[in-house]
Amino acid sequence: MGTGLIGILTAGGDCPGLNAGIRAVGKSAHRLGMEVIGFLDGFRGLVENRTIRLDDAALSGILATGGTILGTSRDKPHKIPVANVGTLDMRPMAVENYRANHLDCLVCLGGDGTMKNAHRLTKEGLNIVALPKTIDNDVPCTDTTFGFDTAMGIAAEAIDRLHTTADSHHRVIVVEIMGHTAGWLALGAGLAGGADIILIPEIPYDIEKVSAAILNRERRGKRFSIVAVAEGAMPIEAAPPVQEGADEADGDADSGNGDGDGDDVEPLLPTRSALLAQELQRRTGIDARFTALGHLQRGGTPSAADRLLATRLGTTCIAYVEQGMQNIMVAVKGDGCEPVSLKKVAGKRKLLPVDHPWIDSARRLGISLGD
Repeated sequence: MGTGLIGILTAGGDCPGLNAGIRAVGKSAHRLGMEVIGFLDGFRGLVENRTIRLDDAALSGILATGGTILGTSRDKPHKIPVANVGTLDMRPMAVENYRANHLDCLVCLGGDGTMKNAHRLTKEGLNIVALPKTIDNDVPCTDTTFGFDTAMGIAAEAIDRLHTTADSHHRVIVVEIMGHTAGWLALGAGLAGGADIILIPEIPYDIEKVSAAILNRERRGKRFSIVAVAEGAMPIEAAPPVQEGADEADGDADSGNGDGDGDDVEPLLPTRSALLAQELQRRTGIDARFTALGHLQRGGTPSAADRLLATRLGTTCIAYVEQGMQNIMVAVKGDGCEPVSLKKVAGKRKLLPVDHPWIDSARRLGISLGD
C-alpha cells in the first residue's frame, strides 16, 4: 500500500552522498505520485516545523553535490537546546508537526545517533524509514554506509601525498583519521595508502612495539614511516575492553553530539595522536610530525560508489514505503538491500572484528598494528 506524503531529514554529521540519497527518495516517490517535504537542519527542523517542498526543481542537479541541501544538526528530539532555558524534551512537538503535515512516513538519513533518535520517535507513534550514512561505517546490521567510500578515498590520497614529504625529510608522519571508536576508515585508508603502521580502536597499541617497528624500518634502510592512527585509537594502558556490537548507554553515547563522523568539538589541548607523534620522536630519535585530516574527509563531491549506494538505498526506501513497511532501516546486504528493525539497530555500533580479512591482509603485508 502506498503513501501520499513523505517527510525527509538529514541528521548528525554531514557526509558525501546525502544529496544523492535525498534525490533518490524524492524522484522515486514522485514517480508513484507521492509528495515529499524536507525538514531543515535535522530533528531541530522537525520540532520547529521548518520545511521545504522537494519538487523536481529542488532535486535537480544535486546528485554530485556534497553536503546536504536540507542542512543538518546533531540535536536530539528529547534534548533540544533552547536559548535561556536549557534542554527540553521536544518529542511532543515532533509528533505534533508530523501529524500537522499529514505525513505517512518520515525518512531519516543518518548514522548510529540518528538511528537511536529515530527509534525513540517510533515509540511516540511516528512511522520512520531510515537510511544508513556515515564515513565511520559503524552502523550495525548493514554491510556498509554511504559516505564511507568517499572518505576512505580522500584519506588514502592524503596518505599518498604525505609519503613524499616523509621520504624527503626522513621523518615519521603520524596522520590522524576519523572514525570515532571504529577502525574501518583508518584501516581501509591505511591499507590503500600504503601506511607502515596502522593503529585502530579495536586493537589497543603498545607504544614500545610501535617504536620498535619504526626503528626496524630504519635498520632496513627505510628513510621514513607513515603512521595512520584512528582518532579513537588508544594505548593498552588507557583502553577499555572492546565489545563488538555492544549496547550503548541510553544516555547519549553518540559520537560528538549525535552521529559518528568524528567529533565537531575542537580540542583545546593536543590530541592523543599529536602526543603520540611527540612520544615516538622521543623514543626513536627520528624527527616526527603530526597532521589531522579532520573535516576534509567529510566534504566535497561523493564518489561514484557512494552516489550509487545512496541511490540504491533511497529507491529501495520508497519501495518499502509503498509496501507499507514501518520503523525499519534499509540495510545493505551484498548487491541488494533488506529491511532491518530500528529496534535492532538503535544503540549499537559496528566495530571492526579483530579477525576481519582487512586485518589479516595488513599483518601479511608486515604492517604493524601496534600489538
